[in-house]
Amino acid sequence: MTMEQQRKGVIVATDCNFSLAVAYHAAELRIPVFVIMPANSSQSRLRMYREYGAMVISYGSTAHDSQSHAHHLANENGYLCLEEDDSAVYLAGLGTVGIEIYEQVPKLDAVIIPAGGQCGLLAGTAAAIKHLNPNIAVIGVEPEEFPLLLQSLKTDSPIKDLYGNPNRKLYRDLVEHSMGTNTFQIAKKLVNKVVSVREEDALVAMLRFQEYERSMVDMEGAMGLAAIIAGLLPELKGKRVTIVVSSANMELDLVRHCVDRALFLDDRVSRFTVHIGEWPGEMAKLLDMLAREDIRLLDVCHRRYSEKADLFKAQVECVVETRDKTQNCQLRRTLSERYPSLCWLDR
Repeated sequence: MTMEQQRKGVIVATDCNFSLAVAYHAAELRIPVFVIMPANSSQSRLRMYREYGAMVISYGSTAHDSQSHAHHLANENGYLCLEEDDSAVYLAGLGTVGIEIYEQVPKLDAVIIPAGGQCGLLAGTAAAIKHLNPNIAVIGVEPEEFPLLLQSLKTDSPIKDLYGNPNRKLYRDLVEHSMGTNTFQIAKKLVNKVVSVREEDALVAMLRFQEYERSMVDMEGAMGLAAIIAGLLPELKGKRVTIVVSSANMELDLVRHCVDRALFLDDRVSRFTVHIGEWPGEMAKLLDMLAREDIRLLDVCHRRYSEKADLFKAQVECVVETRDKTQNCQLRRTLSERYPSLCWLDR
């Protein structure tokens, strides 16, 4: 940036890793930085930008509204408007990840990289890795609900707008962008394989990161591990593999929902109903059986009046937590032997 540009400042308009990085480094360099955000943005995210030293302006209800306003302010005040794009400079910046991997991990066989959004991280890293060692396999992973790169490879051209209905609260800026020509051509030439992962597998991968690494990642950050958990890359078994864990942009309430959902998907939390007699002691017998099996009871609901229960019987719904799938299977066998009315509720 010229001295004049540094004096006037920079402006960004997307809530993602890129904008956070711009805000942080601009503040470090004492360059004024303006962040335009939709009015419905998370307060915790707004606070983070402000703590970095950015001037945050709420405008509009969508990312498109914010971007339009950012361009208007940039033209009017001479700010430098920074955006994630398809330029060689931007892709080269992302490609430094590949250089770091190559320098830090010897005898590497493969690198797994998230391919969501513009796929810039995948393309840039692939360019660096393949330049340093063409024998290292580069594998891209994207959400099954938004397979932008896979569809682009099928049509042999970058798709600008892919019809889909991904969970935008979960995937955030992964599905906010279209793919550029440079990015597509690099990915087509250098990426060895692209796979798509289900939302369920990504949620379980997020849970594994918390349990084994004590780290919180979002859907994009978990996709590489999700591909391995789902068995989509059996050819990598026994090989030296690096997974790029790219982001952790999740609010606390969303983290809680994701963990709860992942525990169900991993057969660690289950929900069932049984019918028990209305006479004294029947409820105690059920709870005693759960205690003997060393099952943690999370919630219980006793319904005396239920259209599904027989006369003089009540329906009991329980939410329980088990250590692992083995204990879960044992619980299912024990309950089915004692309660013919047992019904496991959908995950």
